[in-house]
Amino acid sequence: ETSWEQVEVVRGDLTVSVSGSGNIAVSDDASLAFGSGGKVDKVYVEEGDKVSEGDVLAKLDTSALELALAQAEVAQKHAEYNLNQLKDVLHASQDKVKIAESELEAAKLGVAQVQKQLDEATITAPFDGLVAAVYVKEDDIIPSPTMGPRVVIYLIDSSSMELSAEVDEIDIPDVKPGQRVIIEIDALLDEQFEGVVTLVGSLPIVAAGLVLYEVKIDFDVPEGSELKVGMSATADIIIQQGNNVLLVPERTIERNSQGKVVVKVMVNGQIEERSVVTGISDGLNTEILDGLGEGEIVVVEKRAKPQAPGGFLFGG
Repeated sequence: ETSWEQVEVVRGDLTVSVSGSGNIAVSDDASLAFGSGGKVDKVYVEEGDKVSEGDVLAKLDTSALELALAQAEVAQKHAEYNLNQLKDVLHASQDKVKIAESELEAAKLGVAQVQKQLDEATITAPFDGLVAAVYVKEDDIIPSPTMGPRVVIYLIDSSSMELSAEVDEIDIPDVKPGQRVIIEIDALLDEQFEGVVTLVGSLPIVAAGLVLYEVKIDFDVPEGSELKVGMSATADIIIQQGNNVLLVPERTIERNSQGKVVVKVMVNGQIEERSVVTGISDGLNTEILDGLGEGEIVVVEKRAKPQAPGGFLFGG
């Protein structure tokens, strides 16, 4: 005799998601270096300091540059004076005027070059952030950047981080930029973060026979969080979501001999087949768009547990 399980059609929320895992990184960082060489005069920050955009972080000894700037400015004023004197002379030689104009341009260029070196001798914060590392100390000698820039300070934006998650090739076609993501951190079991997909990679990552694709997820970090760069994380990417929808277990959905999607419904003690229109499914529950009402009873045949085959003993 067939045994039936009865299930009530109910309303609820349904979320369809795919998972990925990866490590936390910063979405905005900067490796800061001086634009000129010289001796480090002051380092105003330490690792772990929070800074604001425009804060001075470090500077070189600029005493020689300041003297050079003063000399260049004097040369510029002298060139301007000579040019003005020539222009005041009624019959001044045009050749002398051109020479004086050239000397003035050269003086202006000299001032600009020294001023540029002075500006490059100071490092300022390009954004609000956290000093992640300081690689120099006062009195260190910084070589000329023509030999390759030497990173002085590594600055990160700790308020906004990024998860680079790897997602299986089976799931990646459903992942799109802008989708909502719930992030859980392995080391912070009590914390959960909400982010958004910003980029879906096009190139595969092949590892241990699996084909994966990189998905970048941006999220904000609340003040006081212990989240750190490099921590392992899991991302649930929300593909579809339904709120207050009609739900039945996935196992109650069938296809009849005509290929129509149907369920079996209990009506006045009798079981009847009814066509339904389904929506999203998470593999356990399925949304019903049409064909059923809240409170109706659907039935599904209980499957008998397989029994181990008996043995026979033959005697001779």
